[in-house]
Amino acid sequence: MSAMNIVSVHCGHSPLIISCPHDGSFIPNAIATRLTARAQIAPDTDWHISRLYDFARREFGASILVPTHSRYVADLNRAPDGVALYPGRRETGLLPVLRFDGEPVYLEGEAPTANEIRTRVASYWQPYHDALAAEIARVHAEHGRVLLWEAHSIRSVVPMFFDGRLPDLNIGTADGAAAGPALTARIDTCLRAQSTYTHVINGSFKGGYITRHYADPARGIEAVQLEMAQCTYMDEDSFAWRDDLARPVQSILHALLAAALA
Repeated sequence: MSAMNIVSVHCGHSPLIISCPHDGSFIPNAIATRLTARAQIAPDTDWHISRLYDFARREFGASILVPTHSRYVADLNRAPDGVALYPGRRETGLLPVLRFDGEPVYLEGEAPTANEIRTRVASYWQPYHDALAAEIARVHAEHGRVLLWEAHSIRSVVPMFFDGRLPDLNIGTADGAAAGPALTARIDTCLRAQSTYTHVINGSFKGGYITRHYADPARGIEAVQLEMAQCTYMDEDSFAWRDDLARPVQSILHALLAAALA
């Protein structure tokens, strides 16, 4: 399987790279037949996230990376050795065996073996990261800096991970390790200037593997993860896009990206 079947890459002309590692929902039949009926529809997808950010190609000249396959095939925002993002907290892994509702992904006895995990990392995880690393290197060579924006979304209520309703906009910079204080301050100022969406910085979501692994602020490579509550732009039960909600969300996204790039 070629990398082109795993990830699409739009190469932009600005320092902005938008990575959408959980946008894919395709599950090959050989894997899908081993999943529970609910898991086969890939409910934990970051639905429509690349569509939500598509304006950034035109408005900011952004590069955008979008995978084809579901996180159930391989989670691109987890370490390839399976090391936990948040030690001591419940979370899903490199090849998830639990859905976000705590129910199993696989039918009994069908969970992937160690050999299968290695094969899937090589076949599905590695091509995305090869493409991302190459794009970061290209953009950095051209501009001397990179803003890597990790675009994510999740249901607004997920008891497995957090209590109550998630804030609408959840910024993560690995507690400041992935982005400098000036960048974080600009984002904070932008969020405080509006009252439509609740927000937090480095709260429940501090940034996943991609944010932490690729950021190198000393070299001008800063990374920010934005985990959005899906109710802000779509119907969480049917997974349907809602244009009436998405348009105002795109306005705040535009403001955030502009502030981050300033």
